[in-house]
Amino acid sequence: MNIERIGLVMEPNGDPLEVEGTLNPASARTRDGKLLLYPRVVTTGNISRVGIAELASAADRDFGVRRDGYALEPETPYELRERPGFGCEDPRVTYVDVIGKYVMAYTGYGVEGPRIAVAISDDARSWQRLGMVRFVGPGMAAGDDKDAAFFPATVLSPAGVESIAFYHRPMFHISAVDDGASIDFVQRLPFVDRESIRIAYVPLEPVLADINALLDVAESALVLSPDEHWGSTKIGGGTPPVRIDEGWVSVFHGVDVLESTGIRPKFRYSAGLVMHDLREPHKVIYRSPEPILAPESERERNGIVDNVVFPTAIDPRPDLGPRVFDIFYGMADYSIGAARLRL
Repeated sequence: MNIERIGLVMEPNGDPLEVEGTLNPASARTRDGKLLLYPRVVTTGNISRVGIAELASAADRDFGVRRDGYALEPETPYELRERPGFGCEDPRVTYVDVIGKYVMAYTGYGVEGPRIAVAISDDARSWQRLGMVRFVGPGMAAGDDKDAAFFPATVLSPAGVESIAFYHRPMFHISAVDDGASIDFVQRLPFVDRESIRIAYVPLEPVLADINALLDVAESALVLSPDEHWGSTKIGGGTPPVRIDEGWVSVFHGVDVLESTGIRPKFRYSAGLVMHDLREPHKVIYRSPEPILAPESERERNGIVDNVVFPTAIDPRPDLGPRVFDIFYGMADYSIGAARLRL
């Protein structure tokens, strides 16, 4: 495995709507092969929108970005609130074969706090909201949740049901209110009880009858927790998974505490690789023992939030080889970088 940085992709361009960052993008290939990014763009007061940008090329580090407006702007109660810090955050886009649509999972940050929301598109440019995810399975409860990303093909749930699946990361409410204040609490917990990556399962049959059933989660399985090596404080989904011969591959993020003294703790966000079984993705085949990408460059170490690489998009590059992928990631919560992963 090899990964190399291939350059800066986007940063705020002087538009007041981007003054606090252009970061954490989703990506998709249109039906005619164009590469689109969906950056989270942040204006004064930490108010977020999901933009649309078309990239001309990623072959020679000249990405040729053209901004094409917005996929989503905050409109609904689950995207709006009176005090600062709301909107449509950190999208991930997947083309889901079985329904023939692009599916965007994103964080709607509104009156109730961070919640997973879903929008769909036929052309990757015009988006229709479905609403917030509903955890309707036995024993499930709605709560603060982030980092959702759909699988592109159906899988079997732990109960053996053919399902559409997505990553998610249930949160401690104190983390949503003040991430720094939660550190003492989190560090007293066993690793398995800290914020972890789960896979949610939506039964396929109801979705084929009514697309709105895509919001109804029947099962959720814990698949990856923090450990002592890296990502010890919390881990969460990053890019949507992509298929290779051995299984589903995704680049996820992990958070470690660099310094816990002072007014606010200092964190490090790094990225690693996870591989799941193709039919039963709750079975993890591989997890990278060390980060494959960690904050090193000036743009990754200094920004709105220092020491952050946050992977959110993956683009297969068959033109460069059968196991080559471009990874798009947020740098220090301010700009977007790209790295090329070769397996």
